[in-house]
Amino acid sequence: MSACVPAPADSARTKHVHPPHSPPPGPRRFRIAGADVSASIAVFLIALPLSLGIALATGAPLQAGLVAAAVGGIVAGRIGGCPLQVSGPAAGLTVVTADLIQQYGWRTTCAITVLAGLAQLGLGCLRVARSALAVSPAIVHGMLAGIGVTIAVAQLHIVLGGTPQSAVPENLAALPAQLANLHPADVAVSALTLTLLFLWPRLPGRVGRVLGKLPAALIAVAAATALAALTGLRLPKVDLPSWSSHALAALPDGPVLGLVAAVLTTTLVCSVQSLLGAVAVDKLVAARPGLTGRVRRSDLDRELLGQGAANVVSGSLGGLPIAGVAVRSSANVAAGAVSRNSTMLHGGYVVIAALLLFPALELIPLASLAALVMSVGLKMVSLNHIRTVTRHREVLVYAVTTGGVVFFGVLEGVALGIAVAVGVALHRLTRTRITHEETEGGHHIHVRGQLTFLAVPRLSRVLHQVPHGADAVVELDGSFMDHAAYETLQDWQKTHTAQGGSVDITGRRPGLRISEPVEVDDCRCRPWTAWRNHQCERPPTATAPPDAGSQDTTGVADLTGGTGGTGGAGGREGTTTSSPTDLARGISAFQRNTAPHVRGELARLAREGQQPSQLFLTCADSRVVTSMITSSGPGDLFVVRNVGNFVPPPGEESGDDSVAAAIEYAVDVLKVRSITVCGHSGCGAMQALLGTEPGGAQTPLKRWLRHGLPSLARTPGGGDGAGGPRLAGRAAADTAERLCLANVVQQLEHLRAHESVSRALAAGGADGGLELHGMYFHVGEAQAYLLAEEAGEDGEAVFRRVLETDLTA
Repeated sequence: MSACVPAPADSARTKHVHPPHSPPPGPRRFRIAGADVSASIAVFLIALPLSLGIALATGAPLQAGLVAAAVGGIVAGRIGGCPLQVSGPAAGLTVVTADLIQQYGWRTTCAITVLAGLAQLGLGCLRVARSALAVSPAIVHGMLAGIGVTIAVAQLHIVLGGTPQSAVPENLAALPAQLANLHPADVAVSALTLTLLFLWPRLPGRVGRVLGKLPAALIAVAAATALAALTGLRLPKVDLPSWSSHALAALPDGPVLGLVAAVLTTTLVCSVQSLLGAVAVDKLVAARPGLTGRVRRSDLDRELLGQGAANVVSGSLGGLPIAGVAVRSSANVAAGAVSRNSTMLHGGYVVIAALLLFPALELIPLASLAALVMSVGLKMVSLNHIRTVTRHREVLVYAVTTGGVVFFGVLEGVALGIAVAVGVALHRLTRTRITHEETEGGHHIHVRGQLTFLAVPRLSRVLHQVPHGADAVVELDGSFMDHAAYETLQDWQKTHTAQGGSVDITGRRPGLRISEPVEVDDCRCRPWTAWRNHQCERPPTATAPPDAGSQDTTGVADLTGGTGGTGGAGGREGTTTSSPTDLARGISAFQRNTAPHVRGELARLAREGQQPSQLFLTCADSRVVTSMITSSGPGDLFVVRNVGNFVPPPGEESGDDSVAAAIEYAVDVLKVRSITVCGHSGCGAMQALLGTEPGGAQTPLKRWLRHGLPSLARTPGGGDGAGGPRLAGRAAADTAERLCLANVVQQLEHLRAHESVSRALAAGGADGGLELHGMYFHVGEAQAYLLAEEAGEDGEAVFRRVLETDLTA
């Protein structure tokens, strides 16, 4: 910034002391990480046999699979928005492509692929990629399962030495005759392929770990090829025509409506599979330590553009339709790829193989490729997916989609699945159970399910069964209530209360919105997140001073009993004043909403006494909400708060033994297992320490702040953030943050000096004894850090993100 300030007049004679400007840097050299090179080789070895197998399953020229694999790696890998997703011919497109080839021929199918790519480019420009994720997972899983069944049944005929039919029913009908007319050579090669696919990843011992790094698909196909070549088996093999006779796209020929439906089907399957694959790759990347910061999250709109461009190029060059492939993408991440270079390199390897390995590829038996593709199809029927949809009560949607794809086609099966999913959702919305039970304490009405206008007649009939003047509890066990049901419930509540009765409307789950808040005194409270207060927007009173209106209301607890903040997200909402009325309103909200949920737990704690496992010592700052940042509830934490989260050393004449008394009580009486000292960013006590000048009047605050002088003494000076404790691998942002971190370390040393703590630490025992923890909460980032047990390379303390810390202890 100093270069922007004009220099004084007498500074001309000192200009020569400034160093000359360095020459501009040269062009950046293109570098490829070694991890990308090794990952690209692993992906290539998987992609080569699978691309040939999928081309065989669709009935397309076998070169089309190689073209799609190369284009998917180079074009989609370069343009797409998911750096580590590998695209190419996918098993999920096999049924669609096979139907198109049978109906329109290969060259028209290539033109349909080009049009589908253009449609994807249009959707990517419209930025609608996220909307594809709105499809029910049960429909997507059912679609993939149906495609997998179709693939497996068709390839079974090639495995047995025959020829597949055009549809699943015909293949099933022809299966008995095929079993009666087996071809031993094809069956032997297929059996060897399937056996190696199953056993290769399960090889035991050190040898198994070494050999397991080679792709099972490549080993299985290579072994089957070697068996066929060495034994001289006579069976159909790969036939790759010359590239000079390779068929390219032609103008589409066929009925317009049929072509439009084909383009829409191809676009839908390619887009949904690619986008869901990108989301899955993000999860795999997040699970890899050290990779999250290096690889960006997927840009789904850009991924759709990349897939569209790849399909345009692939179709134009006579290749299969392209989509993201889960097998290759997961292998790419597992192999250690760190950028899109691995995907692009694998595409380059496919080009080299397609040009130079023709003689070797033509030795591969078709039965081996069919067995490989059949195993891929069977894996698409995932037992984990079936368990998931069963748990979420969507097995009907899954089954109908799967059956529709198998017996009618992909587009028809997906349409049936969507129709059934809508029907199931409407059924759940209208299925409401309302029961009435008379107890000693009054009448209990339980509403299970969503409360809509369709349930209003039943609700009204049950409500009017409650006698006048009786006490009633209405428990709503649902997440939705429309306006008609709300008005019915509110009107009955007002009438019943006016007749001398009482009504308590509750929800079973914490945080459930039970009813719209009543506007009283211009209070327009709306529910916020589970721990936040309801805030009021009211004009300042006429008698209030001009600056009084800027104060935020401090409420009491919301449904979960946490202490709330002020205003809305990112700033203050409205102009409010704090008064006893606001406090009373907050207490009333607690009694009405929170007390019914926590009364049982508090009653138990009242009978049994408190048994907290932790002593949590933190600052009195209002932004540090202990129950929120530790996800704790009543009876979990024994909390001590003071200005600066100080632990005065024993024996000091501080005039206040409250902290020492709390420590002694927690350790000796409550027998806590751990003690945590928690500092936070923007601490006012640390700012006061930095600005303290010696001398002056000794106010209570100054006398208390002297407990932080040892922390100030161990904090390196300067404002560049160098030295002192580090935060998640980086230096402190400034001197104030450095002091906050050093203060946590220093107060832990003070804590160890207390007799009860040192005695508990020395005792240890089989149960682990007492543990001490340092913690730092960054308010602006809403991120907690724990003090690591090991120091950094320079010997300084290191605070690590809680998500990166092993919490199993």
